[in-house]
Amino acid sequence: MTLPPLPESAIVIAAEAADWRAAVTLAGEALARSGAARVGYSGEMIRMIEEHGPYVVIAPGLALAHARPGPEVLADGLSIVTLAEPVDFGHPYNDPVSVVLGLAVRTSSEHLAAVAAVANVFNDSSAIADLAAATSADEVQRIMGAVEV
Repeated sequence: MTLPPLPESAIVIAAEAADWRAAVTLAGEALARSGAARVGYSGEMIRMIEEHGPYVVIAPGLALAHARPGPEVLADGLSIVTLAEPVDFGHPYNDPVSVVLGLAVRTSSEHLAAVAAVANVFNDSSAIADLAAATSADEVQRIMGAVEV
């Protein structure tokens, strides 16, 4: 699987978020705007973190928020939220988070492939800092190697 679609409507630059729940909600709202998920998907992503802990903080400064495929997911999609001020998720090593990716995938069989495709972007050690510093959706898409849909 290639990277899920990342339209401009799914990118939020320098957002204000009071805490990790607000940051994840912004990522979910961006997925909803892009047509990948229903608004309720934000709640599913938050519930997963509440149940399983801050496992979504996959690298210093980076969270990959997601939930299981279900009725809240309409299509495969990706959202990216950069935060004006980083927030703590409660991860022992990788807090604070300045970039939150939201991932929606329709089927379980595609889930791991989508996570792997997203993770490949971050083989470039500068990608997280580059995303955090990005000032436009075009720049975010370029860093992610995404194709406009």
